[in-house]
Amino acid sequence: MRHSWARLVPTSILILVLFTPSMVLFNPTVIFAQQSPSAGRKTIKDPAEYNAYITALNTQDAAQRAAAMETFVTQYPGSVVKTDALEQTMAAYQQTGNVPKLTSTANHILEIDPGSVRALAILTYLDRAHATQGDTKTVAQAGADADKGLKALPAWQKPADMSDADFEKLRKQMDAIFQGAAGFAALQAKDYQAARDHYTKSIVDDPTNLQDVYQLAVAELEMKPLDTDGFWHIAQALQLAHDNAAAQKSIESYGKAKYRRYHGGEDGWEQLVAAGGQLTRPADFSVKPAPTAAEIAVKAVQENAPGDLSFSDYEFVLSLRDASPANKDAADKVMQAILDKEKQGAAKLKIPVKVISATSGTIQAAITDENQQANKADMQITMMKPMPHLPAAGEMIDVIGVITDYVIAPFSFIMKEGEVAKPSAALPKP
Repeated sequence: MRHSWARLVPTSILILVLFTPSMVLFNPTVIFAQQSPSAGRKTIKDPAEYNAYITALNTQDAAQRAAAMETFVTQYPGSVVKTDALEQTMAAYQQTGNVPKLTSTANHILEIDPGSVRALAILTYLDRAHATQGDTKTVAQAGADADKGLKALPAWQKPADMSDADFEKLRKQMDAIFQGAAGFAALQAKDYQAARDHYTKSIVDDPTNLQDVYQLAVAELEMKPLDTDGFWHIAQALQLAHDNAAAQKSIESYGKAKYRRYHGGEDGWEQLVAAGGQLTRPADFSVKPAPTAAEIAVKAVQENAPGDLSFSDYEFVLSLRDASPANKDAADKVMQAILDKEKQGAAKLKIPVKVISATSGTIQAAITDENQQANKADMQITMMKPMPHLPAAGEMIDVIGVITDYVIAPFSFIMKEGEVAKPSAALPKP
């Protein structure tokens, strides 16, 4: 099943800038045999072959240039520049947007040179684009081609006619394509750590790539435990999608839901989104997690007089007694408040309960609304004397007694000297 995050780029195939203009229109790395040999240049000995190649290379119209290069490969299948001609063919089909021909040419190149970085980049990009558009069969192929590309990239040699700066720019673009597709395949396989690793490298190459920045956020926020860097990348993705309302809505819906669940509320969300306009994450960036149950229990006692809490609150605080020293202190204060209400055993409490079960000498009862609805006992009552008439299971009664202790798991108050209070006279119905 594909997720909404999979489609954050236009469905049309984008033109990749994998070929510089000089490489498309003229290739100075190829010389005729009568010229002086030079390092890094390929020599064509047959003048007819040389002229055919140069004529095709300098054809201005991209579609006509592709056809001319294919004709050249057919006429000279053993040419020293066969791969060069196929790369020029691939570049021309890329310019015209002819995806089927672009794909078949890239595959043809890989039959000759399995480590062709250009061909692998083209196929990797197309595989990922097809998967993004709904062809899930190409997900694994995108990952496989990306893996081949990442292995071939370190050995890729700079063309003789390309400057160091242009080659480094092109190499980073290739790396971004391979890393992004590898991350996408890992994300689809729910290998979130591998996806995060690949996407992190991809956005170093291109920090403005909306698709990879957002999918990096997804990988980080789906990890267990969650990586809070994902919230920063969500904020960046929202900024990058400023001119795409549909993408912004999808990103915010996912990101805000994750933020709310982790943080416990939406406070701070707008500030986070605003900060996402920076390309560099602030050194002090953090998202505070929602308070744990143990922290809430401690805070409840700190912010309220223990004697004013409800029995539901008492159970909550007491059940978390062993979570921390602070929870132990909170539980002791709650128990002391209960004992104070009973004047240290000199007075009894009157508590409405639901009977879960009863014998002549005991009652298992539920105090809180939650436990009454679940028919779960949270009080063990030992009666002062045997009951001649047992209350029925499910009956609501008032019990009188002294709470002396409690059991944590499963939670239950311990009441001694129990009695069933006599019902007060019923008021006449109107």
